[in-house]
Amino acid sequence: MSTAAAPDSDLYARRVLARMSDFFTDEGTPWPRRLWDIGSVLALEELWQAGHWQAHNVLSPSACDWQRNELKALIGPDIGLGDRELRKEINLLLQNSLVDPSPERRRLKEIISHVRAGYLDRWATALKAEEDKRVKPERFSRTAAAHLLDLGFSASYLKSWAARLNHSQITTVEIAESAAELARSPARQHEVLVALEKVPRRELAEPLDHWRSKGEVIAWLKENGHDSAGIRTGGGFLYRIDALDPYSAAEQARQLLDRMVARSQYLRAHRGGVVPVPLIWVAGHRRPVPLAPPARGADVLSLVHEGHLYKVDSRRGRIDDALELAAAVNRGALAPAVAGGWAAVESLLVHADDPTPTGERSGKAIAADRMAAIIACSWPRAELTTLSHRHAPSQPDDLSRAVEASTTNREAARLVVKALEAAGVEALALTKATGYSDQAAAQRMVALLAAPRAQLNDVTKAFRIAMRRLYRTRNIILHGGATNGVALEASLRTAAPLLGAGLDRIVHASYTETLDPLDLAARAEVALKLVHGETGLTTVDLLEPHADQRAASSRNQQRD
Repeated sequence: MSTAAAPDSDLYARRVLARMSDFFTDEGTPWPRRLWDIGSVLALEELWQAGHWQAHNVLSPSACDWQRNELKALIGPDIGLGDRELRKEINLLLQNSLVDPSPERRRLKEIISHVRAGYLDRWATALKAEEDKRVKPERFSRTAAAHLLDLGFSASYLKSWAARLNHSQITTVEIAESAAELARSPARQHEVLVALEKVPRRELAEPLDHWRSKGEVIAWLKENGHDSAGIRTGGGFLYRIDALDPYSAAEQARQLLDRMVARSQYLRAHRGGVVPVPLIWVAGHRRPVPLAPPARGADVLSLVHEGHLYKVDSRRGRIDDALELAAAVNRGALAPAVAGGWAAVESLLVHADDPTPTGERSGKAIAADRMAAIIACSWPRAELTTLSHRHAPSQPDDLSRAVEASTTNREAARLVVKALEAAGVEALALTKATGYSDQAAAQRMVALLAAPRAQLNDVTKAFRIAMRRLYRTRNIILHGGATNGVALEASLRTAAPLLGAGLDRIVHASYTETLDPLDLAARAEVALKLVHGETGLTTVDLLEPHADQRAASSRNQQRD
């Protein structure tokens, strides 16, 4: 691969890599800049699997039909699905129910194997052939990033890969070719060491082939160039794991350990007594990997901003219960995290007096749609607030001085809106460290301000799909008794930051207005219909109470 910079690498390629870096940053990327969706190949695999669960009455026919119809619309502009026979066959299959067994479902399985092979190569070919008609950098970066993550590469490994490409100043086509080459990489075997501080019933571990004694653990660490000083261990397990990269291998070992620790909860003596060393070692990888995984990005910052982090007493409300249910979302094992996360959504956004839903809203899917509306309405303010902090001219200007003098995020966001409406992206002096990512965000806000209803409709649809995927995954776990769904990890990866954003707005409304979550959802649904219309509702104020509501809320709080 050539490392010489071509003209397009100055802008298009830099924006692609900046957004990929956002998507591959486990902790630190604000939720509006995260990856909200999965790739087309995994979406087709998820749909194929849904037919099995429909046949076993775990997923309803209406839920599977909704999933299939949404997928038809989403894959339309995906270049990786080809432009002739392959795409035609996919579109024909998606016209049919894919319940198990059926001829269409069997054909879909065959089509998926053809789609997966060469998916990113087709993107590279298209980008090379139509330099003047390229899709927006946002679409390509999202598509390629989602596909690589769906294949099983870890975010940490992919972030290093993207950083190397950025340092080399390569072209857009070379980015696509590198991604395609990466996608063709086979899994390889990694030696992964998991050490235990406490090993109850050691006699059950010692006969196992992958068991290593304390002395063998220390010897392995030294042989592989790791520092063994301070490592207190009673032994451990040396696994041989097929994975695409060392971090992915460590994650698989982490999941094996989670299962082991869960089993130890059933001991009569030494209950829960399996205690691991807080590091995982991978042969050939120079640094140990922390046992604690990166958080999945479910942040509820209102607990800090409203001063409620430590305000816990004997009284329990629905918000308390929901926060406790969803606590596993950030770092818990996959199945409990999905189950608890969805339980929080359902507990807050479903009511016994709801009409019995039919069709696409059968079951509790209405809760996913309500949460999606809340998240969509919080999206503009969140992104505009970040941009207000990132505007950093070398010499203070009118905007920076006004932002500094503002007393609320709402006021700062309005100032950025005014600047973007007047001068577009050029109105912002963005910091060098995050410039390309910030420019992409500013461009999304300019597009939003130009066509607020259309843009909000698009993001609402994306959030609805992510939340409904969480709901389906939860049903497969709880009603199907299966924790090996093809989209289990991807469902949590995409939904967790969105869930945190929705809970954050629900918590904020509860603490500042004593507003019920269902009332907040109603406000969001109405706002999406009225924005930029005759009422004067702006994109900054989608979740703000009307003046009459603010007055009533103030009176209620005074009475309380």
